[in-house]
Amino acid sequence: MPRPSRTHDAVDQLLDAIIAGRLTAGERLPPEGQLATEFGVSRLTMREAVRLLQAQGVIVQVPGSRHRIAPVSEWTGMDAVVRHARSAGQRRTSSLELLEVRMMIESGAAQLAAERRTGAHLAELEDALARMEQYHEAGELDAFVAADLEFHDVVLHAADNRILVAALLPLTSMLTETRAETSQVPEIRQHAIDEHRKVLEAIRAGVPSAAREAMASHMVQTRDDLLSLVLD
Repeated sequence: MPRPSRTHDAVDQLLDAIIAGRLTAGERLPPEGQLATEFGVSRLTMREAVRLLQAQGVIVQVPGSRHRIAPVSEWTGMDAVVRHARSAGQRRTSSLELLEVRMMIESGAAQLAAERRTGAHLAELEDALARMEQYHEAGELDAFVAADLEFHDVVLHAADNRILVAALLPLTSMLTETRAETSQVPEIRQHAIDEHRKVLEAIRAGVPSAAREAMASHMVQTRDDLLSLVLD
């Protein structure tokens, strides 16, 4: 059995080749031996990489023939879809799609958090918000992004739903990248602080509908800032 790190590297290389168009959707996948030589791995490692991409719908097994590369619209694995979304040429579309997903998931999480949050959760939210304000004033962007992500992570955990938390985990890298990009704009950082404060107060008040609306408002503000101040 190939080592997991080597297999994952082979998965990434193969997926990058597909995303870049060096291997074309709809066409047959080259023989595993040829791919193994090209990517500098063993045939066993490449076979396992192909199997893992089959599980994500990127590669389709064709009985009696070589595997076929599926179009992106048929991919089912979150890791593969996110990797494609982060690729060159997909920046605007992927950023807006991510916000749509966050709108659906995080507004519901805030609603649940208003019902289920503990005193400890409220203290953690207050601390994260205070650090966002501190780092905004100091212009410490990486620390600001970390506190921002932490605030949302606390909301998710306060919702007390393991499946909800797991649903956002594959998007972590994309969220970090997007936050780092938008947080370079001081106006956007201030908007984020104002919106986070509204979310915190709604969760503290224990009013589910208000918490949902506050998080939805935050997502709308983020989208508007992204369109007007970053992507225009």
